[in-house]
Amino acid sequence: MTRARILLVDDHELFREGVAKVIKNQPDMEVVGQAEDGLEALTLAHELRPDLIIMDINMPLSNGLEATALIHASVPESIIIMLTAYEEEEKLFDAIKAGAQGYILKSSSPAGLLGGIRGALDGESSIPRKLARQFLAEFSKISKQPGNLASEDTTPVLTNREREILDVMASGASNQEIADQLGISLQTVKSHVSNILTKLQAKSRHQAAEFGLKQGLIKRKI
Repeated sequence: MTRARILLVDDHELFREGVAKVIKNQPDMEVVGQAEDGLEALTLAHELRPDLIIMDINMPLSNGLEATALIHASVPESIIIMLTAYEEEEKLFDAIKAGAQGYILKSSSPAGLLGGIRGALDGESSIPRKLARQFLAEFSKISKQPGNLASEDTTPVLTNREREILDVMASGASNQEIADQLGISLQTVKSHVSNILTKLQAKSRHQAAEFGLKQGLIKRKI
């Protein structure tokens, strides 16, 4: 079994070691590195190219949100989930905007933590139930009309790779077909597709493709 390679980022060593212990007991994942601030996380992300990064929000030198944005832009294949003690919807929105795929509370049980990690690795967005309703309510306010995608006057920012994947996705290709065509891993495709749907506030791949065409993010095939 191939183990998912995980980077832990938190300025509290004792907490990091506790999370590492939980992960090390799992047959499908391993800790490949630990960082205590955002700058160190950025360096290790480039060196290790982990499958997933568990990122604390409040840290010295460079906080988790800043580090997430930098890593998401330069190492887009690494999935990032935020780990924090605060149940603040504003933090959640900022984390998603920065490129995070999920948000796990430090008060979560070991089972909850592992479930969030495995869900993120499988392409799901990990959002605590307590915050999911607030998250959806906030995005409904952003839309000009109920049920619509993002406002037309604010085009979401997609990375070059996300645009490339959206372009192939618009042809009806499956995740595996996208991976084969672009020469990247299936896990990387799942991560990008999840980010695309989140950024475009789309309920489906088809809806994301329609919005991409409408906003000029991709071009219709002739």
